[in-house]
Amino acid sequence: MSIRILLVEDEPSIAEIVEFALASEGFQVAWRHLAGEAEAELAATPYDLVVLDIGLPDGSGLELLKRIRRTSEVPVAILSARNAELDRVLGLELGADDYVTKPFSPRELAARVKAILKRTARSSAASQETAGQPTESTWFEIDEDRATICFRGRSLELTRYEYFLLKTLLARPERVFSRAQLMDRAWPDPAASFERSVDTHIKALRAKLRDIDPRVDPIRTHRGLGYSVRASDRS
Repeated sequence: MSIRILLVEDEPSIAEIVEFALASEGFQVAWRHLAGEAEAELAATPYDLVVLDIGLPDGSGLELLKRIRRTSEVPVAILSARNAELDRVLGLELGADDYVTKPFSPRELAARVKAILKRTARSSAASQETAGQPTESTWFEIDEDRATICFRGRSLELTRYEYFLLKTLLARPERVFSRAQLMDRAWPDPAASFERSVDTHIKALRAKLRDIDPRVDPIRTHRGLGYSVRASDRS
């Protein structure tokens, strides 16, 4: 099956170059020049990767990335004329898998896209292998219908924010989430809170996990970066 890539770019000349470079590698490319069109397309059709410009006529590509990450882990490569360190760091913290600046080499862009897809394929294969293995050492169980999480077989008494924070971390064990990413996924209005709120809720979560099993500390702090979680003895 052909790899499907969604290109979100408002400049036709650049879109043509990107389309040609990716199509030459055998990818199937769909082009949309507005954020709203791209969001509707992603809701209607599954894609394997998104190439996303930041400056779009109807809104910020970074805001679109934030909305995508609320519901999807589809790989995203940002393609932007903004090359400041702050822009690159922000894009990666919001969940982009790569950040390519304009002007760019079409061959390099295609190579980066292939590298992202290769990493995604390896991760998917690893998940499938793990799914068939015994799960005795898995520490957590999530019941999304009841909005509950069990640790070591015991249900955790969690607040709304604690539940969404832990659920976000458990969706990608070992992945480091920045405070901004955690706030964006756990708070209905991240702008109304402070990043230190994440630290407060993480501290409360650790205390509740410790009450059940003081021998392990599943939540890891990565100084200057954020938090990750171990989901089992194997992770």
